[in-house]
Amino acid sequence: MTGDYDFTTGDPWRIFRIMSEFVEGFDELSKIGPAVTIFGSSHTRPGDKYYKLAEETAALLAKDGYGIITGAGPGIMEAANKGSKKVGGLSIGLNIGVPVIQKANRFVTRLLEFRYFFCRKVMFVKYAKAFVIFPGGFGTMDEFFESIALIQTKRIGRFPVILVGKEYWRGLIAWMKKAMLAEKRIEKGDIDIFRVVDSPDEVLKNIKIFYAKAEQIGI
Repeated sequence: MTGDYDFTTGDPWRIFRIMSEFVEGFDELSKIGPAVTIFGSSHTRPGDKYYKLAEETAALLAKDGYGIITGAGPGIMEAANKGSKKVGGLSIGLNIGVPVIQKANRFVTRLLEFRYFFCRKVMFVKYAKAFVIFPGGFGTMDEFFESIALIQTKRIGRFPVILVGKEYWRGLIAWMKKAMLAEKRIEKGDIDIFRVVDSPDEVLKNIKIFYAKAEQIGI
């Protein structure tokens, strides 16, 4: 090691930054109570039908006592935070620098900043009673497939994963059945890990049904 080595720029120092994100995230989010994480495209505009649907879904969930967690950005995230804030719900944003600091939307009432994607993703999963996933791009697909992979491999307990927008998701699900399932890359039960719905009422209904059943069998 050379004499001019700067510890604060090396990998050991990075470990402390990672630890600090986990500590702050665990400390803040452990206090929020039941919450639902909502994902979707940052490119969705206020005039889009899915923007309105995300806003209505978040408002309905917030009225039922759920905090709303998003990635803090624009699009579907903004719509969800807006819906929650409008009805006096807890509106949480987990912000990220990608590759510069993303500006948090104005409807976030509790903001946490993250440098590392994997720390942020842990927070999305750990403190959510359900994932509600609206149409989106690569990031949205990443969150969807990671959540069902974690459930499939039993790395986390099962919880509701709900896709909103049958029209949007139809092609992907058809491919999963035609390719993954038909070629035995996954098992038949794996398709049942998630649900596909079209309305806010169906989102809430699926969450309620899941936890009613879980309570009956003592999960």
